[in-house]
Amino acid sequence: MVNRPSGRPVREGALTVAELVQQGRLAGVRMSGASGRDTEVRSVRIVDRTTALDTLEPHTAVVLTGRVATAGWTVEMALRKAWEHAAACVVVTESAGRPGSVGALADRLGVPLLVIDEDALDAAVRIASAVARPDAGRTALVAQAARALADAGPHAGRVLSALHAVLPSTAVALTGPTGEVLAGRRAALSAEGGALTVRVEVPDCGGGSLGALLARSGSRVAGWGETVRDVLRLAVAPLTAWCAVRRLDDERTGHRAELLLHRLLEADAGATGDDGPGAGPGEDERAEAAALGWPARGPLVAYALRPVAGRAGPDPGPALRAVWAAAGPGGPLVAYQGCWVAWQSVTPADGADPLDDAGRHLADALCALAAYVPVAGGVAGTAASLSALGPVLADACAAAGVAAAGDPGSVVRGDRMGAAQLLSAVPTDLLRGPAEVVLAPLIEADRDGTLLRTLAVVLDAGASPTAAAEVLGVHRNTVAARLERIRSLGFDPDDASQRLALHLACRVLLSGDGDGEH
Repeated sequence: MVNRPSGRPVREGALTVAELVQQGRLAGVRMSGASGRDTEVRSVRIVDRTTALDTLEPHTAVVLTGRVATAGWTVEMALRKAWEHAAACVVVTESAGRPGSVGALADRLGVPLLVIDEDALDAAVRIASAVARPDAGRTALVAQAARALADAGPHAGRVLSALHAVLPSTAVALTGPTGEVLAGRRAALSAEGGALTVRVEVPDCGGGSLGALLARSGSRVAGWGETVRDVLRLAVAPLTAWCAVRRLDDERTGHRAELLLHRLLEADAGATGDDGPGAGPGEDERAEAAALGWPARGPLVAYALRPVAGRAGPDPGPALRAVWAAAGPGGPLVAYQGCWVAWQSVTPADGADPLDDAGRHLADALCALAAYVPVAGGVAGTAASLSALGPVLADACAAAGVAAAGDPGSVVRGDRMGAAQLLSAVPTDLLRGPAEVVLAPLIEADRDGTLLRTLAVVLDAGASPTAAAEVLGVHRNTVAARLERIRSLGFDPDDASQRLALHLACRVLLSGDGDGEH
């Protein structure tokens, strides 16, 4: 390696056949022959007579012209002679006979056959120029990429198209933070066969990560990986600008959707309020909802997402909306009452509970979201129409609040929130001190925590010793004996005046020891 005055490393050595194809600026070049592509090209020889094939030198690009390039058998002879003299490759024009018929021979001999769509003498001049200044070809390719990317502008699809145009035999993809393909070719993610892979991180406009540019090439020649990396780096700026435009559009759409949802729900409240029946959502609101792709025909099931407790961080809205669009069960996400909500039209089968399927679909979506945003969710329903969605959304948000007190991926149904689930959502840090005071006699006598866990399970089970025994995995008589001990300390789970305070205190104290399931 040597360094230019700028400090940038430049690879010494001759151009390889693969680099000649990639950087030699040959018109419409196609290469046959899987092996021999790493052979260095050190000179060019124009051959117009078959007798000249006997004097070839190693590492020569043999350019066929005249009668030598007019028939398949002469091209085949040139390939054999090139193999005998260790020449680098054979070059022939597309218009000269049918050179494609000897491509299999080129593959067997390991001598690449380059078929070009231009005059052979012009190609010879291009090859000679590239061989004389190998680094100039790489620099020219990077410059070509810079011009193509400038023309593409801040648009992911056009940027990836420009990269594919200037990086032959290379698949490129832009992936998001969770690995999903945002633009480009999925083949870039393949890990087959030890192909050259290059990765360049792409920051978003806020300093976070938009994702990465991944390139996969079958070329293994020295220096090609660094050339690909240089080209990918040129694409970072337009992609970051694209991200800024996309985020601005996303924020505008999000604010628009949030305001529209409030207008719809306020119109519905006015239609059924104390002042008498109103008009409900107007035609403008309905048309705007339809333009945003909102489901409007009932029955509707509502979903609500909320980050799990203690997982504060940057606004997860953009990531949530992006992943939800691909993996969510239905409807676009809208910010609402500290949650992100969506709803879906359902067509339940006879006798089926639509919330069963909705809960399973939501759980699947939360699994997809967990890699980027740890959230829990609630599901509720059903609403007869979009104008009646307000109460169902409120139920879903309440269920999501309960679920968020647990683990990421938890799903709670709005119609099945029991006392234990509601109590699990209580802020335990504020109530730990009062809970210890309430249960002080029990705590003092309960050296291993058995009585506290038993009391909590009995309260969860509606004061049923039999049900509590099944949960605890002990005999019913064991639970009965423990309850007698608990009552002797002044705590009676059958006393309605004590039950709520005892249940809450047990939940608060157990939430800190990792044994919330008893």
